[in-house]
Amino acid sequence: MRKALRWLLALTVLIGTLSTASAATAAEPEATGSTDIKERLLSIPGMSLVEEKPYTGYRFFVLNYTQPVDHRRPSKGTFQQRITVLHKDVSRPTVFFTSGYNVSTTPRRSEPAQIVDGNQVSLEYRFFTPSRPDPANWSKLDIWQAAGDQHRVFKALKGIYGEKWISTGGSKGGMTATYYERFYPRDMDGVVAYVAPNDVVNSEDSAYDRFFARVGSEECRDRLNAVQREALVRREPLEKKYAAYAKENDLTFETIGSLDKAYEATVLDYVWGFWQYSLLKDCDQIPADAKNATDDEIWTSVDTISGFSAYADQGLETYTPYYYQAGTQLGAPTIQFPHIEKKYIRYGYQPPRNFVPRDIPMTFQPQAMRDVDTWVRHNARRMLFVYGQNDPWGAEPFHLGKGAKDSYVMTAPGMNHGANVAGLVPEQKTLATARILDWAGVASSAVQADPQAAKPLAKFDAELDKRETQREMTLRP
Repeated sequence: MRKALRWLLALTVLIGTLSTASAATAAEPEATGSTDIKERLLSIPGMSLVEEKPYTGYRFFVLNYTQPVDHRRPSKGTFQQRITVLHKDVSRPTVFFTSGYNVSTTPRRSEPAQIVDGNQVSLEYRFFTPSRPDPANWSKLDIWQAAGDQHRVFKALKGIYGEKWISTGGSKGGMTATYYERFYPRDMDGVVAYVAPNDVVNSEDSAYDRFFARVGSEECRDRLNAVQREALVRREPLEKKYAAYAKENDLTFETIGSLDKAYEATVLDYVWGFWQYSLLKDCDQIPADAKNATDDEIWTSVDTISGFSAYADQGLETYTPYYYQAGTQLGAPTIQFPHIEKKYIRYGYQPPRNFVPRDIPMTFQPQAMRDVDTWVRHNARRMLFVYGQNDPWGAEPFHLGKGAKDSYVMTAPGMNHGANVAGLVPEQKTLATARILDWAGVASSAVQADPQAAKPLAKFDAELDKRETQREMTLRP
């Protein structure tokens, strides 16, 4: 997937709408006896405490869990994987969340955890620091090994949290939840995958070009295209500004190869980045007359949306695991720019290989996504895919075939990479909520009789349900 996701939303895109009002009472005593939940967690072999943070109505733990580097050969070394537990009560269902990147060590709640009013276990994806083996054998970073991490965490915690489990994640986290279901279909009782790209054939990306030809309004598309083109027309003066910016911020460009490559990559992310994290109404913030805009106006608009630190070594380093996976299994989109003359584009959309240090070997495995796509089409059970109408990553979504059961693909009108159940049209919103409640084993008889009666069981909590956009990131899912 590509770097245009420079505001990852850790999909914390999921961290939609929940509560303290009904959930912010003191955490209830354990249903299985007097043993403290911390003691129970730390009694799991390989589990250790990093810290506990207070939150009204919950207990929040940051933990390390010992994982094998290679699940096929567990004797060949281990690493410490960071997880968090937002504990409500062992008698409630549990939501298993991952962003597909780093884990937040601040108490946060995903939308499914709000809907079912449950516990939440959050997992840091392997090879994102500090959850990286040392030394790092990058060949052990793949979707099967990551699914093995989730399976072991689930098996370790299922003895404590014995009620139903729902896995979830947004963007790369939604992909991760899907891959986990593909390899361990008996673990979870349901899956809610938000804005999950599905790049089945990496070399065929025309769906993205069709998306950009019709997304939003013609006026907005013209504004964005004009600014993007103008940034390349004015390459020389703006790259001087970029060089000064890089010097001031101690940025280097060894991985991508040059400031010129980094500049073009940032500019070419501009239109994608806008639609990923902005709404149509935000188009009034884009310069209306790019040809007559000042250099500073063009620079500021591109920097605000794409971020000129994104392709510097310092911007790429954190996301090396993502780019490695994009270049070995996940795939990465390549789009055309019909509004820009070829003479202004030197490199085009660069491959993930350009964003990973050259001492890390990479070989693409085209069968990986084809296998997952085929499995989902024919074997999906209790899976919900939610997309945003104006999100570029939704141009290649997951599809369901005749073999799928109790599974759904829904699209939130007008929404971007932050699409969620709350943004669906009313009929789909209540249906999705009802199915999630049912999968979690907490649907009331009224909801079972009439899905239109379904509502989240927990109320909104301004802190716990805060959405976080990380604008220092680059364009990636």
